[in-house]
Amino acid sequence: MIPESTVSLILETARIEEVIGEYVHLRRRGANLVGLCPFHSEKTPSFTVSPLKGFYKCFGCGAAGNVVKFLMEYEHYTYIEALRYLARKYNIEIEEREPTEEEIQKANEKESLYSVNAMAAEFFKTQLWETPEGRNIGLSYFEERGFQHPIIQRFQLGYSPMQKDALYIYALSKGFDPDYIEKAGLIIKHGNEYIDRFFNRVIFPIHNQSGRIIGFGGRILTNDKLFPKYINTPETEIYHKSNVLYGFYQARKQIADANNCYLVEGYTDVISMNQIGVSNVVASSGTSLTPGQIHLIKRYTPNVTILYDGDTAGIKASFRGIDMILQEGMNVRIVLFPKDHDPDSFARSHRTEEVVSFITEKAQHFIGFKTNVLLDETQNDPIKRSALIKEILDSIALVPSSIARSEFIKYTSETLNIPEQTLLYELNKILSRKYKNFKPEPQPLSPPNLQIDSNQEIAEERNITHQEYNIIRLLLNHGEKNFEFQFDDESGQQQFMKVNTSHFIVSELIEDDYEFSSPVLQKLYQEYKAAFEKNIILPEKYFINHPDEEIANIAMNFLASNYQISENWFKQKGIFTPKEIDKLKDLVINSVYNLRLRRIELEINKVQQELQRADWEEAWNLLKQLNDLNVSKSQISKKLGRIILK
Repeated sequence: MIPESTVSLILETARIEEVIGEYVHLRRRGANLVGLCPFHSEKTPSFTVSPLKGFYKCFGCGAAGNVVKFLMEYEHYTYIEALRYLARKYNIEIEEREPTEEEIQKANEKESLYSVNAMAAEFFKTQLWETPEGRNIGLSYFEERGFQHPIIQRFQLGYSPMQKDALYIYALSKGFDPDYIEKAGLIIKHGNEYIDRFFNRVIFPIHNQSGRIIGFGGRILTNDKLFPKYINTPETEIYHKSNVLYGFYQARKQIADANNCYLVEGYTDVISMNQIGVSNVVASSGTSLTPGQIHLIKRYTPNVTILYDGDTAGIKASFRGIDMILQEGMNVRIVLFPKDHDPDSFARSHRTEEVVSFITEKAQHFIGFKTNVLLDETQNDPIKRSALIKEILDSIALVPSSIARSEFIKYTSETLNIPEQTLLYELNKILSRKYKNFKPEPQPLSPPNLQIDSNQEIAEERNITHQEYNIIRLLLNHGEKNFEFQFDDESGQQQFMKVNTSHFIVSELIEDDYEFSSPVLQKLYQEYKAAFEKNIILPEKYFINHPDEEIANIAMNFLASNYQISENWFKQKGIFTPKEIDKLKDLVINSVYNLRLRRIELEINKVQQELQRADWEEAWNLLKQLNDLNVSKSQISKKLGRIILK
């Protein structure tokens, strides 16, 4: 187990914007950072990261948490795995006590698979650099392809020897369980023996976004037709091919900086492009594009440039994947390399300037590219031409932006010599069918509107939740702050003293012997009450990192705000826009009075209902009680500046 003091150090040291920034392309917006949510598909950023408060919040799907919660949700780490990852990242030493037998049995399978893969990668690397077989076969192959040693090391390339069980024997010598080696996809059971899946191949490790190795690709170096040229790790608990892009870990920062992602087919395409200094490149590893891969790119850039070799049949087969990119509102451009060239061979046979210049000059938007490819097949055949037009319009209909659709229609009209109105008419028919068949997915319920004006009139029929929310919101957002409180001393002289917001609110609630109607709000209030009794002021991060997930979630809901007042109101217009902190004293006092007033109003309603059923004697006592309540209501309303209508 990790000591509590070490957990606190990890949480204090970890910078949430750095950690999440490795997965999501974040842009500055005021004091916060925003990006596209990694937990649901969206076109407009609603995912907010607050470095100051140390948590993230998506205003689209409601996902929220601290840096540990993010890793648990995104990487599917356990709590302990997430802490260990952060400790490694920030060089924090963890001195753990000996786990119990029960804890050992519950050791996470995924962590075991990561360990197996890390061991295998080290084995493959050692075989490549430190054995005669590896240097003569594996390293020679990489060098013949023009891969320089720094690039080989950057991508952690390796070699698996001819001996069919070399990795298996090595893993056993290191104490690894054969069951986990097999689950990681590194060995295959034949009868009573195991053989290495990747024997006699050069190795391309595959990383997740945090840099951990989740699988491998292997290329055979002989012409033996009995074996496939490339093989990959099968689907495992940590490797899902449809959600992975080769080279993404190495390229993610460059993709964000360039605001463009080059998409290629294979491992060597990625490495050869990196070799010449073009590093915003990833590979789909020979598979058709999937929604998971598209969303991965979209988090860093809306722009994709697909680099193809001259295989027209292969290009046509990829049209469906490209249509999915268009549907996400992304911009797709295509570059077709000369015949007998792919990105790998072109990069190896040309200078960097020539490659960059070629890609820039030849890049064509997808609609234009698709039109030209399909036009070559029509040969003035009206039936084929009609089918071509329909296929082009089907792609344009996927584009979310009406402006972009209009531009594509204009281009298609000019290219195919068809009136715009004709194309628009057909496009509208497609869109009409599309929207007619569209069934929206149910959206998660939005959290309550927490931006509450404490002076607003409260309707009689509403319950007290509104006022309770506001009290808790003030505690969480301003509980650490102080305000000046004015009072008269014994001699009648006005005095001022600094009062802590949370201590003032809690002391007033204790005086009222108040209990919240919501169990989770009551739990949160009890934390403040216990701190008040010990004269402790609880910081925001105490609740953000609270072990009770229910408390942590509601705290982040109250602390998160999707809007910020722009400084330009004052800088450019000279208009001062007051913030809550500027009127904190009045806000806090009025909120306490509002809570008391609403409590009295509910009690008045209750007494009035009892009056309808009461006998004469009971009614007399209830009327006296009702009168006392109305006096209290009048006194509080007067302090709030309200008019009581009789």
